[in-house]
Amino acid sequence: MSETILPPLSETLAQIRPVQPRFRNEADQRLEQLTKPPGSLGQLEAIGAQCYAIAEGNWAVPLGKAAYVFAADHGVTQEGVSAYPSAVTAQMVENFLHGGAAINVLARLHDVRLTIVDVGVDAEFSAHAALWQRKVRRGSRNLRVEPAMTAREVAAALNVGVEAADDAHSRNARLVAVGEMGIGNTTAASALAAALTRQPVEAVTGTGTGISSTARQSKQRVIGEALDRHLPRWRTDTVAPLEALRCVGGLEIAAMTGFFLGAARHRQIIVVDGFIATAAAAVAVALAPAVRDFLLAGHRSAEPGHAHLLRHIGLTPILDLQMRLGEGTGAVLAMPVIASAMHILTEMATFASAGVSAASA
Repeated sequence: MSETILPPLSETLAQIRPVQPRFRNEADQRLEQLTKPPGSLGQLEAIGAQCYAIAEGNWAVPLGKAAYVFAADHGVTQEGVSAYPSAVTAQMVENFLHGGAAINVLARLHDVRLTIVDVGVDAEFSAHAALWQRKVRRGSRNLRVEPAMTAREVAAALNVGVEAADDAHSRNARLVAVGEMGIGNTTAASALAAALTRQPVEAVTGTGTGISSTARQSKQRVIGEALDRHLPRWRTDTVAPLEALRCVGGLEIAAMTGFFLGAARHRQIIVVDGFIATAAAAVAVALAPAVRDFLLAGHRSAEPGHAHLLRHIGLTPILDLQMRLGEGTGAVLAMPVIASAMHILTEMATFASAGVSAASA
């Protein structure tokens, strides 16, 4: 798949501008003036400064929060890579729509508007206010034996994600997150992680939904065979990101990639969830390095490939709770921390305004 055959994507990429260093410098200067020892708030200071730079110092716009959960099935489940049957993808989408999943609980608690996007579930759903029906096809193909998607399907899924980012922007959501649901998607994410980071398949492949050690070894063989079949030089050469996405990715991963690109275009603060979402973020950063400026890692997943992807992109996770659920849960959990960092930067008194003596040495 050529990296230049997607005109709508090219338009989005052309509109992504990096964060301007002068705004980060402004934030750092203010942090030095706040009534605290330098660096005493640790990572909160870096988070606040990054958000200030993304917003270009404009804090007047309300900090609306939104999360989009992209759902799709995976043909590779035919290889026995998951402890759960593919039918669970559709069942969990119904659970989301009835408000019963972990992401629903967290979104309600933290006032995050939640949208579920069917980009490739092998089922049909009734209309629902929280559901976007944007199905590209009923699940990806079995990546072990053939490319997961066609070029046209990748383009369509990417556009779904861009559309979702446009929706968030139109609703004044400045703090946004993505999540996913798709039985088999840790297999696709592991394949992408290996291809993009050149790490051994064994290093980036975990137990996913809780498979046995024997099943994990089988999963690793499936991924290795897929990579060798579709991307034969992946161990030694840089892999074209869209080609990797087409061959060993998934529809929801492609849609999340599009969301990251679209949200960066709108200069939104983007919270990346766990392993699968970070695989999509790695593709987005490979396509447009400036996307990195807008990303915050919500947490570090217990999936081993996640640490490799975070290091590859250059992201420091906000939380580390040994979670591996997906759904956007880690990203939404991190949102109160991000909001706290932003309020500290703007609402704390300075030494001068509070009449507090600054350090002399």
